[in-house]
Amino acid sequence: MNQKGRLLIAAIPLAVLTGLLALDIFIFGADSIMGASQVTLLLAAGICVWLSMRVYKLPWENFETAIRTGLGDVAPAIMILLLIGAISGTWTLSGVVPSFIYYGLKIISPKIFLLTACVLCAVVSLVTGSSWTTIATVGVALLGIGKAEGFSEALTAGAIISGAYFGDKISPLSDTTVLASSISQVDLFTHIRYMLFTTVPSFVITLIIFTLIGLSHSGGDTGQMDVYASVLQTKFNITPWLMLVPAITAVLIWKRFPAMTVLALSVLCAAAASLIFQPEIIASAGESVTSGSHAKIMFAGVVESIYNSVSPESGNADVDALIATRGMLGMLNTVFLILCATCFGACMRESGMIADLAGVMTRFTRSRGGLVGSTVCTGTVLNGIVSDQYLSIILTSHIFRESYAREGYEDRLLSRSVEDSATVTSPLFPWSSCGMTQATILSVPTMAYAPFCFFNLLSPLISIAVGIAGWKIARRSGGASKGV
Repeated sequence: MNQKGRLLIAAIPLAVLTGLLALDIFIFGADSIMGASQVTLLLAAGICVWLSMRVYKLPWENFETAIRTGLGDVAPAIMILLLIGAISGTWTLSGVVPSFIYYGLKIISPKIFLLTACVLCAVVSLVTGSSWTTIATVGVALLGIGKAEGFSEALTAGAIISGAYFGDKISPLSDTTVLASSISQVDLFTHIRYMLFTTVPSFVITLIIFTLIGLSHSGGDTGQMDVYASVLQTKFNITPWLMLVPAITAVLIWKRFPAMTVLALSVLCAAAASLIFQPEIIASAGESVTSGSHAKIMFAGVVESIYNSVSPESGNADVDALIATRGMLGMLNTVFLILCATCFGACMRESGMIADLAGVMTRFTRSRGGLVGSTVCTGTVLNGIVSDQYLSIILTSHIFRESYAREGYEDRLLSRSVEDSATVTSPLFPWSSCGMTQATILSVPTMAYAPFCFFNLLSPLISIAVGIAGWKIARRSGGASKGV
């Protein structure tokens, strides 16, 4: 079969995937990733297999082996995601996350509101690993304050989303960060450290822009933030001692311990801190599932904080949403999506369809800048096509993996280029799950806030610029980026 014929066949599963995902978004909205997208992925994988067996005469055993290998490759990522869920619970119920938020709220300065809003959302998102949670809680509060101070809602939303996605992008607790590193088979903390070369400049420029815009504005009412801080202080024992948990975690990361080891030890430290600083909250969680001796109830509470989704009641609905935990169970839907997407990717790769599609998308990858630029553009375009950042990350990684290997570039360059595009541009498309969610949460149209999401707009451009310049980019046999 000639190249055009193979390309046409390779486009069929992708077209089915795109069409059905659009239908999923139309029917289910942001909830499409709760199961509808997974079904669509499996259906597209089935079409890929059927076409390959009928047209290319490939045996089923090839696909079974490819799927088994693919699932084995993502097994470490799944374990890391489960540990991230455990951290979500233990860090929150121990008071670590509430303390971060409390101290962040206390330093709000009306004179530099946009700068502070962006930084605060970045810190909360970095600690929680979730841009959505940050935007839906602290972001909503900041939006009200910004409106009271005379800022347009679109501008404030841009500051909130920029900060939230910066923290999400470099947080070891973020599922997209874990996904991008694992799909490219790069150590999680190696991936994060390497992203700093493009992420930090993008964020610094973003902060400068928001500072310049906000300098002409005076202070306003910060009562809403005071309410948040007061509720957190009433519900939790807020103390600087809790900062030892993230400090220990940071030291372990700096010492380059394996990701799973760092996360597991961090869970244990937070669990111990919860018993010391938040015994009433842990007892309440334990009493919801068992009765008996105090030791039994406390043990049950700690275990609940690790695996289950726990929602402490503070008396304030917004704060309740902020301190609600996911636990290991809360990560299962993401695991579900990864498993289905891995099956689709494995079938497309085994059939040779990924290679056929990559042949079109990698025509401009003969130079280093062209390779990075093509990756960034593909990740961004796929966000608009498949309407989901998880799928964009997976598909872009699969399409360009062989190109980076063939050219001899390190895998971390691929993982960084994918996250510099697929992760941060996801809220800029009105029809994507991220775009619809943020527009709904903030009650600001996507096309209104998108021009002010400076970090999300700058990240792909900075990534391409760094790729062209060749800064800290080495081939596999090179050593220019050692120590990064």
